[in-house]
Amino acid sequence: MKITFLGHASLLIETENTTILVDPFISGNEKASGKINIQDLNPDYILVTHAHQDHTLDVEEIAKNSGTVVVSNYEIATHYQGKELKTHPMNHGGNWKFNFGNLKYVNAIHTSSFADGTYGGEPGGFVISSEGKHIYIAGDTALTMDMKLIPMTTKLNLAILPIGDNFTMGIDDAVVAADFIDCNAILGYHYDTFGYIEIDHDLAIKKFDEAGKKLHLLEIGASMTI
Repeated sequence: MKITFLGHASLLIETENTTILVDPFISGNEKASGKINIQDLNPDYILVTHAHQDHTLDVEEIAKNSGTVVVSNYEIATHYQGKELKTHPMNHGGNWKFNFGNLKYVNAIHTSSFADGTYGGEPGGFVISSEGKHIYIAGDTALTMDMKLIPMTTKLNLAILPIGDNFTMGIDDAVVAADFIDCNAILGYHYDTFGYIEIDHDLAIKKFDEAGKKLHLLEIGASMTI
């Protein structure tokens, strides 16, 4: 699988036959909008972890012209179904076999509402299993003991964790989370977009190194393959 960082918490995941977009917040992100053109994105699926605008801003614009299937919790899926988008609803603990592999919707501790205040259901994360590889996308979350459930059934190859603090886990809690999920390869996201979540990159890398973990911090538009 190839993972491209599109800024903030937006990701593009490419398998052999499928393209998956995660939490598209691009046109409203000054750090990303000059580098990523949403008109160039034509994903088969959009995964939405929760309803906040910095995760959903570009969902409708991208999905309306591409026939994309929006995958999220029941409330978010119903919201987009009402806008005549294709959707697949899920909820916590649920698995579904898609054409790219298995997807599991897992717990996250955060809040979830659309920009107009509409309830967005409970936030979550995803475990993607495809091509013999397993990726955990944590979404916006605090450190939670529920993370320990993931390695009981899935040996992760990569975990994508928020590290910006203030609204989510910070660096120290993310290091603990890496232990909870028993994963040594971490891609950091949800950092540096605005003042509240700016981090010291060197310090973050050092703290993960000291814990025996490898933290990847990708430039916007850069990719890694697992």
